[in-house]
Amino acid sequence: MEYKDYYKVLGVSRNAKEDEIKKAYRKLAMKYHPDRNPGDKEAEDKFKDINEANEVLSDPKKRARYDQLGESYSQWQQGGGSPGNFNWDDWFTQAQAGQGRGGATRVEVGDIGDMFGSGGFSDFFSAIFGGGGMSGGGFNTATRRAQPRQAQPRTYEQPVKISFNEAYQGAKRILQLNERKIEVKIPPGAKTGTRVRVSKVGPNNSDIHLVIEVEPDAKYERQGDDLYSDVVVDLYTAVLGGQAKVATPKGDVMLTIPSGSQNGRIFRLAGRGMPLLKDPKQFGDLYAKIKVELPTELNSEQKALFEQLRDLKK
Repeated sequence: MEYKDYYKVLGVSRNAKEDEIKKAYRKLAMKYHPDRNPGDKEAEDKFKDINEANEVLSDPKKRARYDQLGESYSQWQQGGGSPGNFNWDDWFTQAQAGQGRGGATRVEVGDIGDMFGSGGFSDFFSAIFGGGGMSGGGFNTATRRAQPRQAQPRTYEQPVKISFNEAYQGAKRILQLNERKIEVKIPPGAKTGTRVRVSKVGPNNSDIHLVIEVEPDAKYERQGDDLYSDVVVDLYTAVLGGQAKVATPKGDVMLTIPSGSQNGRIFRLAGRGMPLLKDPKQFGDLYAKIKVELPTELNSEQKALFEQLRDLKK
């Protein structure tokens, strides 16, 4: 059986912190998700490996047991051993008897891969955490099954990407769990990192959390519930005053520009930002920053007028 390097799969170091593992998993799961790579078998296999690696490294008990195996395997390799000659049977026998470094760790295994159409876990995973054993160098699913115990509900994560407009208006996604299809509503005001809980729909009545990532928008920079945007005005409006059109998620509004407005001046439009996640009837603000556009081509008359203004200033 082949040893799987879960740290390498997620691209993190062996002493990576929990948030590093979570961040790496979300990024890779989003990249290789089957919905984004239809018909791509290689991406599907990578997605399986990513979920399996996260299943182990995000769980302290599983990670500790995996690290103990990794240390034994590494010592074996350093001593000149080859993968095909590593005595898996002895290691698992000692671990389950509580005699070896692995101890008698028992963990419950849920399969997020099956829920999202990516297949089950590998033989390597099942041998360590699902109670499978090794006999004569081959995996034997009939030997040393895990002792029955009451399953403990756990939480699964699924990355979901939405557009800026969906974050503003709210969105829906279909979650397919084997033969079941569940419509999940993502509330207005969701931001990157928002978690939408779907209760007791996974294995053993477990919860699924949709972890939201909001795609950036060219018009707005978002900071919490507030939005920031640039408003281009010509030199004459900035100097003399006038009106400028400002795009907001609710629609365009006309902003009054006072005479003598400087480049970079910021105007606050109350209630024109994002809806509040916990109270969608309330909104943040939009801050419009003035960008004064200078004329690039002047005719002779315009140039003469500017020269007169310059001379008046002296």
